[in-house]
Amino acid sequence: MKARTKLWLTEDGKPLIGKGKSSLLKAIDEEKSLNRACKKLNISYKRAWLMLKKIEKSAGRPVVISVRGGNKQGTFLTDYAKEIIAEYEVQMKILHETVDDETFWEGVGLKITARNQMHGRVVDVEQGDVISKVKIRIEPTVITSVITTEAVEKLGIKKEDEVLAVVKSTEVMIAKK
Repeated sequence: MKARTKLWLTEDGKPLIGKGKSSLLKAIDEEKSLNRACKKLNISYKRAWLMLKKIEKSAGRPVVISVRGGNKQGTFLTDYAKEIIAEYEVQMKILHETVDDETFWEGVGLKITARNQMHGRVVDVEQGDVISKVKIRIEPTVITSVITTEAVEKLGIKKEDEVLAVVKSTEVMIAKK
């Protein structure tokens, strides 16, 4: 038996993007053309156009810019569209790591089975819009954990906090004491 999930982002409670709309935005970014993006995804131009209009209605701002004529013509994503794709990918990564990580299910309630747990002190927090870097002193060195800004805020992580770094083969997780 395996857990399955779906993820979508919302803006003020209105659905913004899920897997399909995220795929469309990424294809537009790669192809620089709505028509070529539609062919790549095997969807109709009208369907794609309606999807874009739904995103823009929920967001209250444009997600694509069309340039006609000349050698720089095409369809391009706005900075906002690039931000929501990045946020969607971050949330998908977190979701998959959680669902696919058997130690997570055992660890709910902070019973962590991972062996590589180290106590440390936060020496710096570099907060970005989506991703943050948390530097942790674990004598005799400093390690860096790259986690979502949302996680930093939810945990209330700040300089001088005592934390527990949980090191997996591919990442450093943080639990606040």
